[in-house]
Parts: sequence; C-alpha cells; structure tokens
Amino acid sequence: MWHREELLKFIYHAFNALQRDHRGKVPKSQLKVLTHNLCTVMKIRLDPTILEEHFKDDNKGPLSKHGYMPYLNKFILDKVREDFDILAFTKMCWTLCFKKNYNKPLIITEDDAFKVWCIFNFLSEDEYPLVIIIEEIEFFLRKLVETMGSEWSQEKFVNYKQQLSPRNCLTAWELVELVGMDHFSLGHQALSVGINEVFQELILDVLKQGYMMKKGHKRKNWTERWFILQPNSLSYYDCEDLVEKKGNIILDRNCCVESVADREGRKCLFVIKCIDRSFEISASDKKKKQEWIQVIEMCLLHIRLGLRSPHRDARLRRRGLRQQKQAEEEFLVETMKQLQAANEEKQLLLEAMEEKVNKAAAKAASEVDMRKKTQLDLQDRFRLDLDREKMLRQQMEEQMAKKSNELDQYLQRVRELEDMYHRLEEALEDERQARREEEDMLKLQTRLLEEEAGKRAELEQIHLQQQRALSQTEAEKRVLVSAQLVKERELQSTMQQLERLEKERQGAVEQYQNVSRKLERATQKTKTWKDKVAKHEGLVRLIQPGHKVNQRITNWGPASVTDTELEIRKKSWQNRKSHDHDC
Repeated sequence: MWHREELLKFIYHAFNALQRDHRGKVPKSQLKVLTHNLCTVMKIRLDPTILEEHFKDDNKGPLSKHGYMPYLNKFILDKVREDFDILAFTKMCWTLCFKKNYNKPLIITEDDAFKVWCIFNFLSEDEYPLVIIIEEIEFFLRKLVETMGSEWSQEKFVNYKQQLSPRNCLTAWELVELVGMDHFSLGHQALSVGINEVFQELILDVLKQGYMMKKGHKRKNWTERWFILQPNSLSYYDCEDLVEKKGNIILDRNCCVESVADREGRKCLFVIKCIDRSFEISASDKKKKQEWIQVIEMCLLHIRLGLRSPHRDARLRRRGLRQQKQAEEEFLVETMKQLQAANEEKQLLLEAMEEKVNKAAAKAASEVDMRKKTQLDLQDRFRLDLDREKMLRQQMEEQMAKKSNELDQYLQRVRELEDMYHRLEEALEDERQARREEEDMLKLQTRLLEEEAGKRAELEQIHLQQQRALSQTEAEKRVLVSAQLVKERELQSTMQQLERLEKERQGAVEQYQNVSRKLERATQKTKTWKDKVAKHEGLVRLIQPGHKVNQRITNWGPASVTDTELEIRKKSWQNRKSHDHDC
C-alpha cells in the first residue's frame, strides 16, 4: 500500500522538472499536461472545469507551485485507489525529470538509474527539498554490497563520510552518481544485479523469491515455478525472467499455511489454504521449506494486525531511533549549556568577591595592623570557596562523562532489547508452530476414529450381505446338483447309444469286408473265364472308335448300361443299405 508522502516525492521531482526559473514558476499549460498524465496513470477522472477554476490567473500574480499543492491533495491524492500501476506512475515521473536533471554520461544503465532514483524516494526524509541522510546512504550501500556478495568496507565509507561532511546528505542525482562510482562497486553486471534485487526488496516489497515445485489443480502434475512473495500475494512464474506469469495467490486474513507429510514421492511439502482453493508446494529441502513457511506466516500476521510492510516498518524504526538519539543529544547539549551557565555565574560571583576583597584591602591599607588577621581569615575563606568551586567543576565534568557513558550503555541496552525481542518472536513462533502441529494431530486422531467407526459399520453391512449371499448360494447349489444328476443320466444314456452305434459300425465294416472279398473272387473268376474264352475261340476284338455318347467299356466290350445309369443304381444300393442299417 502506497502512502501520500511517498507519492508526493515522485510528483515533487516531476513538478521541479517543469520549473523555468529558480523562483518556481510553472506555465499553466504544463501544469494541465502534468495533471492529465497523473490522472490517467492513477486511474482518476479528470474534471476540466475544476482544473480551470483552480488555476485561473488573478491579480496576485502568475501560477506557482504553492497554488498547485492544494489542488493536488484535494482533487488527485484524495481520490487515489490502490489498484493503479505504481510502476507506470514512477516511470512517468522519471521520464519528466531525468533528462533535465542528469546530463552527465551514465556509468550505469538508465534502468538502473531509475531504480536507484526510486530507492532514493523511499529512503529520503519527508522534508523538502528531498535529500537522503548519511545513515540511510550507509544502509543502502551496505545492503547493495552485501547483495552483490562482496564484503562491506567501513573504512572506505568513513573516508567518504568525512569528504561529505558537514552537509551529510545527498540529492537523488548525487546518489545515482555515487552508486555508479567504482569506489563501492565490483563491476557493472554485478552492480546491476544488486540494484535490481535491492529495488525488488525495498520498492516492490519482494520478501522472498526462488524456485519450488507446485502441484497442478487440473492435471495434478508437479511443475517447477519461480515464486515471488510480497506482503499481500504469492505470485509464480514460468521462470525467473518474469515474462510469463502463471498465477497469483492472494493472501488475506482467512488464509493459512501448514506443513504436510511427504507423499506421492514428494518431500518438503506444505500447503497454502485459501477460502476457495488450496495450493500444494514442494520446497527443495527442509531449510527452504521452513523459511518459506515462516515468512508466509509473518505476512499473514502483518495482514491480520493491519501493519505496514516490513521494510517500511524498519524505515520508520530507524527514523524513530535517529529522532530519539537526536533528542537525547539535544538534551545533553542543553544540560551542558545549563551547567556552563551556572559555572559562569559562579565565576562572576568569584570575580565579584575578589573585587570586594581588593576594595576591602585598599580601604584597610591604613589599618593593616588592625585588620591583618581579618584579611587573612577572609583570604582563607575565599580560598576555601575557590577550592570548593574547583571541586564542583570537577564533579560537573565527571558527571558529564558519566552521563555520556550512561548514554552509550543505554544505546547498548536498546540493541540488546531489540535482539531479545527478535529471539522472543522466534520462540513465540516456534510455540505457535508446536500448537498448530498438536491441533493437527488431534484433528487427525479424531478423523481416524471416525473413519474406524465408519469402516466397522461397513464391515458389519458386508458381513450381513455375505450371509445372505451364502444362503442364496446354497439354494442355487442344490438346484445345480439336481441339474447335474439329470445331465449325468442323459450322458450315460448317450454313452450307451454311442456304444451301440460303435458295435453296429463294426458289423457294417465286417459286412463290407466280406462283400469286398466276394467281389474280388467274382472278378478273379470272371477274368479266368474270359481268358478261357479267348483261348478257345481265338477271337480278338478290335476296339473301334465309339459314338460320342460316353459309354462304359468292360472286359467284354461296351457295357450294357451307361455311366449315368450306373451312378443311379449305386445311389439306390446305398439308400437300401442305409435303410437296412437303421432298421
């Protein structure tokens, strides 16, 4: 969520870029263009009538920035919604102010300069003209160097701090130039990566990012995605170049995150439960899983408590500590001034007393003998007072040193209390995690008992069904046994018929063999007689070409019957044989 002060900083740069001179004069036409662009980017309906009424020229002089700020607060910033594109807004302000304010050749790319400019607006003080103080410069440079994987050099920064003194602050364009110096960087590529990561962390509120496996909702397959966690959402992309966004998990006060046991061959599982659906995610190891669960729970806690983003809270805490330290230093300075004033008053009193002594000594010059003793007494008394004043001065100096030591001890206790507070938060987080796990186990036991009761009822139902099925099976078995007996009797009858038919077949075969032997003997006998007739009569019958009609030729010449008649007689003989066999 962006606040009015942060938006005003960006608009401040764009407004200053439109000024024609050092007196802050801005043409009315350019104010209209700036207003129209702001309304377009921030999704606000522009009312031209109100714009003309507010910026009309009068006898008080030309338009100035003092007349634009009331219009900006009332008709633009009061109507801002949270769904506008903050990056488009910042890009528009950057385009208006960049070319006018930075004419030097860039050591870093324009995109990196834009990101440093956004970080400047985030870390700068809420006072105009905008500057970033030395403490926030150190915070930004330290985070940038650590992000680049390098080691922070406090000695170099102290030297730079001495060069920057007594101003101890930078403008936006001086910060861009400082970041591009080789004094704090290790190379353009590493510097660009570091600036991008710090920009995502501070400006885009990226709390954590990395690769994890996500289970699909339709195909139920596991796919590797690049996850980016912000205070109110967990987005996941196809890869870390952020080109193709695959989905977005909106975090609200009704969401929760839970650890899940290993299953389906996946380890380090946890689930994010929302109102409408749940998301199963697998981390690469147990450490990464615990880190993701803790940072998501921290986001949900901030949402439920209605807190700002962690980086904005840290920025406010740093400002609070600086203001507290400044107040303590002012208190010490005021105390020192009071002690110094008291010391000066006592010194004046001492000088006045010495002057009185001198006057008394002058008056008593004539009475030296009479007042010598009194004078010595007065001198001793004043000497004692002087020693007492010196002692008081030493005591004051010791008290000042003690106060300074107490201040250092107080700051040390503040740091220790912050450390103890972080440890207490971690201990409370572990305790909440243990309680959640205990509640999960109780829910699991309750669910298992309910499932066991349901399974027992199902087993009893299945047992009754089995009893009925057994009774029905016994009845069917008796019917099948009776049918089997009938089948066996029919089988025995059929076997008997087969045996009878086998015997009849064997008889027919034997009869056929007898007929065959008789036919062979008749054929042999016929051949013998034929030879005898040919021998006795000496006749030789010549075979002459016959008629075209097919005739059967025998040993004695053409047969008295044709082939067709012989076939008819054969079929008739077979029919009679079959009829006799059946009888």
